[in-house]
Amino acid sequence: MSMNTATQFDTLPTRTEPERGLIAIAMSGGVDSSTVAAVLQEQGHPIVGLTMQLWNQRRLPELQDDGPKQHRCCSLDDVYDAKRVAQHLNFPHYTVNFEDQFEQRVVRPFVDQYLSGRTPIACTNCNTDVKFEPLLRMARQIGAERLATGHYARIRKNDEAGRWELLRARDDSKDQSYFLWGLSQEQLSRSDFPLGELTKEEVRALARRTNLPVAEKPESMELCFVPTGNYVQFIQAYSREAGISLPGAEGEIVNEDGAVIGHHNGVHNFTIGQRKGLGFAAGKPLYVLSLDTEKNRVVVGDDDSLRTTTCEVTGVNWVSCENPRQPLRAKVKIRHKHEAAGATVHPLDANTARITFDAPQRAVTPGQAAVFYDGDRVLGGAWIR
Repeated sequence: MSMNTATQFDTLPTRTEPERGLIAIAMSGGVDSSTVAAVLQEQGHPIVGLTMQLWNQRRLPELQDDGPKQHRCCSLDDVYDAKRVAQHLNFPHYTVNFEDQFEQRVVRPFVDQYLSGRTPIACTNCNTDVKFEPLLRMARQIGAERLATGHYARIRKNDEAGRWELLRARDDSKDQSYFLWGLSQEQLSRSDFPLGELTKEEVRALARRTNLPVAEKPESMELCFVPTGNYVQFIQAYSREAGISLPGAEGEIVNEDGAVIGHHNGVHNFTIGQRKGLGFAAGKPLYVLSLDTEKNRVVVGDDDSLRTTTCEVTGVNWVSCENPRQPLRAKVKIRHKHEAAGATVHPLDANTARITFDAPQRAVTPGQAAVFYDGDRVLGGAWIR
């Protein structure tokens, strides 16, 4: 294959049989996926790069400004950087246009969930619904046997159980397994996470040693489709463009007894656990406890009221084990940076479960994910409802 760029997957070269050892690399243009390319090439694997073009950065011009840009993944600069790395290491690289899939499977659900009073995780949806499924299909189309990514996580085969298992990364500070619980056995069996055994410092050192053009590139910090980092501004601008009706602007802020203590200008401006930006002074710290979209109300209370020992989850995916028939013990994370807490997971049916924590947890938020761990092993995960 020669070096070129394609913008639609139907223009990529096709092969009826895989090329022995060929690995496709999901290249974001950042240091992590670029280092994956360098590592696999040094190991003697034939490689090909695939970069997804996900979002038109020129959309919603009212959100652009003249100030410094946030570091965010999947920008046009990232596409350019991925190509520079491929040229530097001399392997084929293709850019594939996934804008329609990304908008329908990630951006629109992100907006819809915020408007319904939930707090979604766009990165999990992107991994599950956009990156792995179509990229694995595309990798097979161009003759690659496997797909490698720059995620900090690990995969291993449990021969005794006959299953592939998803594990935490060795570097706990960089671990991304929380965002990968939606992967299937088929996807795990054909994926590689070469950085799972490395620290970020080791990855930087490898990038410098191989003189990668992105060796000193800062990490992505913001969502690729939210240029300012302000979710509320994005939701309002996107809704106007898409003709989505925003909820009634003004509504009541009430305490746990239902007494009105303030007013708000839209429930989509709030999330569970929020303290700042309530719009009034109460004389003591108050936090958002729940969002009632039907009554257009924001319920607030003190910190103790934010804590609960139980929640129900839906869309359960048992990624590393068979569906349990009995309650099982696990450590459960309810946010990416949450310290996993001891809990019992009670399966209710194939799709739902109830989680009972050993101790009350703060700000269990609908729309976020609950991910179940047994040591380093990711047992499964689900959406908090």
